[in-house]
Parts: sequence; C-alpha cells; structure tokens
Amino acid sequence: MNTENLKAGVVGGLAGGLVFGMLMAMMGMLPMIASLVGSESAVVGFMVHMLISALFGVIFAALLGKRVHSYGQGAGLGALYGLAWWVLGPLLMMPVMMGMGPQFGSALSMPSLMSLLGHLIFGVVLGVTYAALVVRHAPPAQRAS
Repeated sequence: MNTENLKAGVVGGLAGGLVFGMLMAMMGMLPMIASLVGSESAVVGFMVHMLISALFGVIFAALLGKRVHSYGQGAGLGALYGLAWWVLGPLLMMPVMMGMGPQFGSALSMPSLMSLLGHLIFGVVLGVTYAALVVRHAPPAQRAS
C-alpha cells in the first residue's frame, strides 16, 4: 500500500463523509454522533463523523483499493463497503457503545433505512472518488494488477 492510495482513501472518505454528513444534518442525526464523545453539539457530531469517514476511507484503500480498476468497480465495491459499515456501525457498534444491545431488529425501520441509504451513498462516493484519484494516475501495468 503506497501513500498515494492512502491519501486517495482519505480524500474519498472525506468526500463520502461530506455528502453523508449533509444528509445526516437534514435528518437531525449529528447530535447522536456527538454523543459518542459526550457532546450534544451538531458541529461536534459533524467533526466526529468526518474523522470516522477519513478513517473508513483509509480502511477502504487498505482492504479494497487494489481491486479498484475503474469507476464502476469503485462504485460497486464502495456500495458493498457502505452496506458493511451500515451493519457494523448503526446496527451493532453504535448501539453497544450507547449502552444498548445490537439493533438488528430495527433494520427495516424508516430511520435505519435512511441510514442504509446514507451509508450506500457514502460508499459509492468514496469508491468513485478513490477510483478517480488512483486509476487515472496508475501506470497501465499497475492498473491490471
């Protein structure tokens, strides 16, 4: 993993996080994110969300980056990645961190479905941005590997 790919992961994560963050702001979800660090501020929630988004971008680059050879692959892998984080984040880790058990039973509720949509959008924006930054700069021999 080279630093260019990691940088592309950070930028992709921030791009996806910005889009998802706007959706979260419209849905009033940012104070819930802020509660992870003991705050109720939407601004703090947005900052925490963006830090997590950058980290998730790096993880995407490390786990899936070598599989991205086109915008379509970036979008598809990004959507799957977003789906995985929807299951791991709001259905499992966040509820546990907030003192509740896993929330798999609420997966089909409207708030959960909106969260799913946001995570899918995040993943697609992350994957396409990553592809835009990495694929066009890679020498042809590296694109095929």
